[in-house]
Amino acid sequence: MKPEALKKRLDRNRPMTTIIIRIPEDVIEDLKRIAPLLGFSGYQPLVRAYIGQGLRTDLERLEGDTVSALIASLKRHGVSDEVIQEALGEINRR
Repeated sequence: MKPEALKKRLDRNRPMTTIIIRIPEDVIEDLKRIAPLLGFSGYQPLVRAYIGQGLRTDLERLEGDTVSALIASLKRHGVSDEVIQEALGEINRR
């Protein structure tokens, strides 16, 4: 994740929206039971944490897949490993 996007994600005061989601009652009871044990004030912050964790994992995987596909395409077009590594280094230094 890019530093600016990460900074926005860490802002506790970022805008929120209300959604409605159907979750089995037994799952809600389990969430309520374990939320305080994990240091959460209630089950809703725990659900948000679970969603955020899964989202970050998927974003990282999908963004990584895009980079891998781009690298493979560049190699097929004759771009040398040296040039690709140099370009990746420039991106990582940002």
